[in-house]
Amino acid sequence: MPELFSFDFVQSALLVSVIMGALLAYLGTHVVGRGIVFVDLALGQISMLGVAVAAFFELPATATSIIFTLVGAFLMSLIKVTDKRLKQEAVIGILYAVSSAVTVLLISKAAHGDADIQEVLFGSLFTVTNSEIVAMAVVFGILGVVHFIFRRQFFEITKKFEHREVEDLGGFNIWNFLFYLSIGLAIVLAVRAGGVIPVFSFLVIPPVSAILVTRSRVALIPLGIAIAIVGGILGIYFSVQFDFPAGSSIVAMLGALFFVASIVRLIRGQTAE
Repeated sequence: MPELFSFDFVQSALLVSVIMGALLAYLGTHVVGRGIVFVDLALGQISMLGVAVAAFFELPATATSIIFTLVGAFLMSLIKVTDKRLKQEAVIGILYAVSSAVTVLLISKAAHGDADIQEVLFGSLFTVTNSEIVAMAVVFGILGVVHFIFRRQFFEITKKFEHREVEDLGGFNIWNFLFYLSIGLAIVLAVRAGGVIPVFSFLVIPPVSAILVTRSRVALIPLGIAIAIVGGILGIYFSVQFDFPAGSSIVAMLGALFFVASIVRLIRGQTAE
């Protein structure tokens, strides 16, 4: 096992998965708490829509993808469902469906769009460059510091969404916008390296697994981050050892950890009875 981690491309993949896993698992506690687990898929799809537009009009793919994702994050920050018959997830799902349809329409007419979309959808952890790693580390580090300093404000907004008390947030709330901006920036950088599905898994599986294992709010975030990091490391090892795709391997390992967490929850429930 140590020999496998001696290669530069494996070390780069490990570093990226740890950086992604740590921040996305934290952001995932807000995502799961708000009940908006489709936000990652929707923003990831909007990012792909940006790539499709860039391919169609021959624009810079990365810059266009970032612009589309940030605009999408801004629009999502304005969504506040007060009708008890609806959930915010439904509106986000509509954005996802429409973005997917428009992406397919544009790609069908673009000359080289398929290659760009494949990169956004599946990522390429083993070919990530040092400059991409540095950019991700810097941006994710800044986002982590901002969320740590203003953690009370972010969690207050999340608690309002948990209890469906969003009427007093007004049309535009700066903290809600900054949350979606954080998600958007994180997804733009993470999707390029890891792909939409692995990023979605990092956002959702670790916090849900942590919720199954612990009832402590204090332990929830550290445990979720730990699960994400362990899942990323195991996924990279599984990929290199058995020659499987890195992104799919990470998702599989995170799924295995979720299964373990479910068993722990089941045993604890039976013990409590």
